[in-house]
Amino acid sequence: MYLQMLKRVLMETDKRLLWKLMWNMGVKGILSVERFKSRLKRGEYFPPFLYVSVINSCNLRCQGCWVDVSAKMQAMEPAAFSKMVREAKQMGNVFFGIVGGEPFMHPQFFDLLEPHGDCYFQVFTNGHFITDEKAKKLRQLGNVTPLISVEGSEIVSDERRGRGGVLSKTMQGVQNCLKNKVFTGVCTSVCQTNYDDLVQEKWLDRLIDMGVMYTWFHVYRPMGPDPNPQMSLTPKQQLDLRKFVVEMRTKKPIVIIDAYFDGEGDALCPAATGITNHINPWGDIEPCPIIQFAKESIHSTETDRRTLRDKFRQSTYLRDFRELARETTRGCIVLERPDLLKQLVQKHDARDCTVRGTALEELEAMNVRPSQFNPVEQIPEKNIFYRLAKRLWFNDFGAYRGTDHTIASAPAVLARHPQAATV
Repeated sequence: MYLQMLKRVLMETDKRLLWKLMWNMGVKGILSVERFKSRLKRGEYFPPFLYVSVINSCNLRCQGCWVDVSAKMQAMEPAAFSKMVREAKQMGNVFFGIVGGEPFMHPQFFDLLEPHGDCYFQVFTNGHFITDEKAKKLRQLGNVTPLISVEGSEIVSDERRGRGGVLSKTMQGVQNCLKNKVFTGVCTSVCQTNYDDLVQEKWLDRLIDMGVMYTWFHVYRPMGPDPNPQMSLTPKQQLDLRKFVVEMRTKKPIVIIDAYFDGEGDALCPAATGITNHINPWGDIEPCPIIQFAKESIHSTETDRRTLRDKFRQSTYLRDFRELARETTRGCIVLERPDLLKQLVQKHDARDCTVRGTALEELEAMNVRPSQFNPVEQIPEKNIFYRLAKRLWFNDFGAYRGTDHTIASAPAVLARHPQAATV
């Protein structure tokens, strides 16, 4: 399997792009995490990875979307984006996840990325706007990887994403990238309607045959004004998904990413560990994309001219979120204890960053749901390379040390709210 993966990477990807990946994302990304670990020892926080929503608009209307995609377009200005990237680079950061909305709808999309050839960008996209010309531009830049979302079969995709002909347009975007030897990934928000189709070896085999280099199975989270909780995975499905990912990492020559488990199989929340935060199109600094409340912004104002470093380091809201989240559960506090999150938002008088202005009411209306945390059965990595890499550069960094999650664990949540296990 390892030789197959090496052969694929060397033969199916532009060598220049491969070098950019290894240097910008690999070597410099590792150094960024090492700086993060050094800061933690001093009691300072600045996340080594940032996710940035550069636009709120989207051409699709996905079930359970929490972004105000129908509102007036808000696109982050290139100058503001560059200032944010420059300040993050001063802290050693080089990796930025670019999200939306649909990032390729940004009228100056390539103007955002082009000045920063020393960084690495992962773009979360539905692929509909990746023409052959834009794929060529991605290859020219060399430091951008598209992560294109596929949500199921033709019928499922249309229903899941609120439009017709979705899958064919998405796959055309994938093909345009692969034809131009761009390092390309495919992701899925796994839910009830696509679980049986995509959590399968044959789906991974198809991706490998196409030339896709990596994949990412997100777990659907019911959020927003129309959360569609009936699409959520059951605890058993979440556990089976974890087992599938771990097993496939030992068999298939494709990289399989996950962001919610360390190498020993313990669950974690990236925002609770401090490894990442989210910046929305208006520049607000949020704990993560689904928690749409903020106190700080990347923009300078008459009353706040602090650097980005100081805003992260001095934010009592982000600090209290980290502490509350990691003391409550190793999983997702939004799903397991939305009541505590609401109290935190109210305590800090954090502003609702949505256009619709109903995020607090949505949080109050949420039912308790199980998240990735399952202390009864952890599934450690079987692939030694994944396990070693996570042990060194992706784990809880001691955030949960000495914390007892017996009461707040997912099984305990379900014992108190058994209806959460039925959807």
